This record gives sequence, C-alpha cells and structure tokens, in this order.
Amino acid sequence: MAEDALSSTAVQNESRIEFPDNRLLAKLCGEYDRNLTTIETELFVQIIRRGNQLVLIGDDESLASAVSILQSLYNRIEQGRDVLPVDVVTALRMNSAIVSDKRNAKQLTMFKDSNIEIKTRKKIIEPRTEAQSSYVKSLFNHELAFGIGPAGTGKTYLAVAVAVSMFISGRVDKIILSRPAVEAGERLGFLPGDLKEKVDPYMQPLYDALNDFLPAKQMAKLIEDKVIEIAPLAFMRGRTLANAFVVLDEAQNATTMQMKMFLTRLGEGSRMAVTGDRTQIDLPNGVRSGLVDAERLLAKVSKISFNYFTAKDVVRHPLVAEIIEAYDADKT
Repeated sequence: MAEDALSSTAVQNESRIEFPDNRLLAKLCGEYDRNLTTIETELFVQIIRRGNQLVLIGDDESLASAVSILQSLYNRIEQGRDVLPVDVVTALRMNSAIVSDKRNAKQLTMFKDSNIEIKTRKKIIEPRTEAQSSYVKSLFNHELAFGIGPAGTGKTYLAVAVAVSMFISGRVDKIILSRPAVEAGERLGFLPGDLKEKVDPYMQPLYDALNDFLPAKQMAKLIEDKVIEIAPLAFMRGRTLANAFVVLDEAQNATTMQMKMFLTRLGEGSRMAVTGDRTQIDLPNGVRSGLVDAERLLAKVSKISFNYFTAKDVVRHPLVAEIIEAYDADKT
C-alpha cells in the first residue's frame, strides 16, 4: 500500500495498534493486504504495516472507526473464526450504523451474537449481521419463520444450514426444499428429459446450498433415499409433512392459494422456513403474491416469526448492496 500522506483538508492524526501475534495479524490483513485496503478505501484512512504494528493516519473520527473495526476483527480471529472479505464489509456497515445512530450505539455492537453457530457436516456457519442473528434464532425457536428481503442477504442459505443442522442432531427426520417453478410456465413440457430433468434447473440454488453443508456422496445418498427432497411447490399438494424441516424459497412467486396449501402441510414435529423478496414477483399481472398475503394475514399470529432484511444485510459482493439501494431509491 502506498505510504503517501493522504490529501485532505481535515487534520490528519496518527494512531498505532500493536498486535501480539504476527500470524493472526497476517490473517487480519488478508491476502495482499486486501482487508486493509478495503478499510482504507471506505474510511479514507491510510494503514501502514510495520512488524506487529499497524500505523493509521486520518482524521479523528475515521481513526476511531478504523481502530474499532480492526480490533473487532482481530478478536474474531483470536476466537478461531475466519475473517473473510465479507466480514470486513459487514464490520464497516455495522460501524456506519453505530456512527449514524449514536443513541443506540450500545445495542449496535459489531458481530453481535457471534456465538451463534450452525453446525453442518462440512463447516460451521454463523450469522454476520443482526438481522441474520435474529433470523437464525427464529429458525431454531419457531415452527414457522418467514425471511423477507432482497437477494444476497442469506435468507435461503441460512434456512438450509439450519435444516441440515437440525437433521444432523436428530431433531428432524427429513429435509424438504421447494420453490415455485414460475419461470417454467407452459414451456416446461417442451424442455427435454424426464420430469426431474425439467424442473432441476429451477431447483439448482437449493442444490447449491445443500452442497455447501453436506459431502457430495452423503447428499446424493440422502436424496436417493428421499430423506432429502427437492421439488417444485406443486408437488406439496396433498401431503402432511411430519418431523421434517421444510423450506419454501422464492415464496413471492407462490399464489395465495399455493401459499395456503403449503403452510397447511405443516405436520407434527416439523419446522417451516419461508423466504422471499417482494421486489422480485414474477407472477402474471393481476395474480396476487402469496407471500404478500401471508404477511398481511399472519402478522399477528404470535407463534409465527417474521424477519426482515435490507441492503445492509447483503453478504455477497459489496456492489450488490449498492445496486439494491440504487433500485430502492428509484421507487416512486
């Protein structure tokens, strides 16, 4: 990183942070110091690495934010957790929330509830934002939980992770993942292959999520034995789903009748997670979204949890959050 003095009309001050473990400091900095570069860019500070110290140059407010973020991330590494680029972006967003809402600063701590873990066969998953933490708690504690918000906020990913975790621990006997195959429409019959080959492309995001949590051979065996089912929403009709964790993805594309049909499949010992994005409804004009109606009709049912996400909870590429915010700002 360049060590030139930052050009700014604000008074530039210097702060030093000493880290006891160089190995952990290397993880904090990231490959080619990319984590430091992200913090420099977002906070308009300069960070220089000298041995086991980081020297920060910038105005007082930026320095305070940078020091807080770096210490929070280093503490995370000391606890044996990874620091990925998305964690740096999350810390920056949380810091921004703290700065903009100083009255609630005590409640807006970085990596709040970081002790929440979802154990799967391949890795341990943890929520990265407050909204994700609340959502994961709801998935474990409620029989029916809704996750509503834009793409990239981890709604489906976390729901599938919790489903796998509860299956591994024996709390459920089956996992059922479903989505409406709205994009297929009447063209579905003209696609080549049998029924499974026709609908699998629409189910692929669910396969991708599962693949992150289960070894390939085990996943294939469980699917073959129908312990894990991945099927279009229409296949749920007439079934009672007992002792299963059921996830309905892209629920905004379910009609009101389909949503009612799905929700009434809930059986003894089962859990349901319903995820969707109200801004991406692909239903024909004049057809009401079952997700919107469910939110309206069930909001006061105490045993049902509604969890909401915003662009601040996006855990994909940082640019995704900016794209979502730009589209939201354009609504009239």
